[in-house]
Amino acid sequence: MTRNDVQPIFILPENTQRTTGRTAQRTNIMAAKLVAETVRTTLGPKGMDKMIVDSTGDVTVTNDGVTILEEMQIEQPAAKMVVEIAKTQEDEVGDGTTTAVVLAGELLKHAEELLEQEIHPTIVAKGYRLAAKKSQELLDEIAKPVALKDKDILKKIAMTAMTGKGAESAKEILAALAVDAVKAVAETEEKNVYVDIGNIKVERKVGSAVEESELVDGIVLDKEKVHPGMPRMVENAKIALIDSAIEIKNTEMDAKISITDPSQMQAFLDQEENMLKNMVAKIVNTGANVVFSQKGIDDTAQHFLAKHGIYAVRRVKQSDMSSLSKATGARIVTNIEDLTKEDLGNAGMIEEAKVGDEEMTYVKKCKNPKSVTLLVRGGTEHVADEIKRAVDDAIGDIVAALKTGQVVAGAGAPEIELAKGLRKYAGSLKGREQLAVQKFADAVEVIPRTLAENAGLDPIDVLTDLKASHQKGKATAGINVFTGKVIDAWREGVIEPLKIKTQAVNSASEVTNMILRIDDNITGNVDAAAKQPQMPPGGMPPGMGGMGGMPDY
Repeated sequence: MTRNDVQPIFILPENTQRTTGRTAQRTNIMAAKLVAETVRTTLGPKGMDKMIVDSTGDVTVTNDGVTILEEMQIEQPAAKMVVEIAKTQEDEVGDGTTTAVVLAGELLKHAEELLEQEIHPTIVAKGYRLAAKKSQELLDEIAKPVALKDKDILKKIAMTAMTGKGAESAKEILAALAVDAVKAVAETEEKNVYVDIGNIKVERKVGSAVEESELVDGIVLDKEKVHPGMPRMVENAKIALIDSAIEIKNTEMDAKISITDPSQMQAFLDQEENMLKNMVAKIVNTGANVVFSQKGIDDTAQHFLAKHGIYAVRRVKQSDMSSLSKATGARIVTNIEDLTKEDLGNAGMIEEAKVGDEEMTYVKKCKNPKSVTLLVRGGTEHVADEIKRAVDDAIGDIVAALKTGQVVAGAGAPEIELAKGLRKYAGSLKGREQLAVQKFADAVEVIPRTLAENAGLDPIDVLTDLKASHQKGKATAGINVFTGKVIDAWREGVIEPLKIKTQAVNSASEVTNMILRIDDNITGNVDAAAKQPQMPPGGMPPGMGGMGGMPDY
């Protein structure tokens, strides 16, 4: 038998797709670059929006990177890895998702150029790792300190986050509200500031102008009082939080009650009523005049509560119960029998108010609320949604700045300074990694270049002017996309948290390195299970007519 007669050996299942070597790398890099290109036009104050319509016809209009990528439901594996960058950035910082994804796409684009020069992927990955590590040091050097007392800087951070988004028209008002919300729930321990974003509830309602958004020093619930006879407003509220139903419990097992006389029926109903009356009496005796129940409230109990002038709300979400506890100081009680005066919380006012076309319950004027609500308004559903996303980004940026205590100028300034430092660092390296570090520096400049492109400016002229300013030692020189001129970004109030930049560089370089190291794409036959013959209702596989699979004659 000659060598040509050897039978080919298949080690993978039939219909498995496999690409190897440069083809696999090209495919993965192309997919990742396409993801970056998708969101690239949304970057910056003059970035455009995307409209995404899902399978059910729901429309989302946004320029928020992570929202776009999640709504698109991307399936290609390498592209999904890039989407993960956006999700990580959103979870860690709350903003900068587009920056992170665009940077990853550019790093891969420049890596591809090195691969075509026959430089091994592991050398490129090593160079990128060195550059990412050096980037953290360089960014730390140009960062400036910020503290909770620096209200002006915090407000500028929030305004920078909202510039170019749906909330831009009222960014000053919303920025002030966002700063006040963070300061209300912030806890200082020695020199560290702790802020739990979960304690800031951002509620959005359609129907009014953005300028009518407000910060409530307490909680706004999307609920109304359970009985029309209850007061619409309660001042000096004593609040009970009950994590059980104010109803007669059903028996654990099936039970039958035999009634032979109408008087027995009446006695049974009277007994039920007395039980509910005792439950309400227990609440009244504690001095509570407001009740929030996580479960239901019986109609009869509602009547008794209303008679005592108690404001009651039922089926409050668990997360809202927790927020109410933090805002009012009330303890959540599981059993009404255990409710005491000490378990009650306080609020200056509880009020039912109509917001848009819905009734909402305001719990406000809390003395030292550790949970607050930012109620944002918008003319339509889509506008209100986008404003909420912008406010979430602003709050995330403020918290990220306070967490690390460091901020940098925006407008492309840190990227130009970073690229300058990386090129200098590349000169100190001797191996081929030097080329990868230089490419990393080129890739970082994609942010100011994209800001210029999205504003309709000439990116080459803009980058030339910015580099010239930075060479003169102006580390905070950035681009004003409205005039096309170089400005001092710090003096102009374009400020971002350091965490946005460090997290974006870290995530983008890690994912880039992972994609570069893949040289074999093996895709299993996903449709194989779907193509298996299905059993018909009769229980015989299709095509098996007659007896025992014998043909029908």
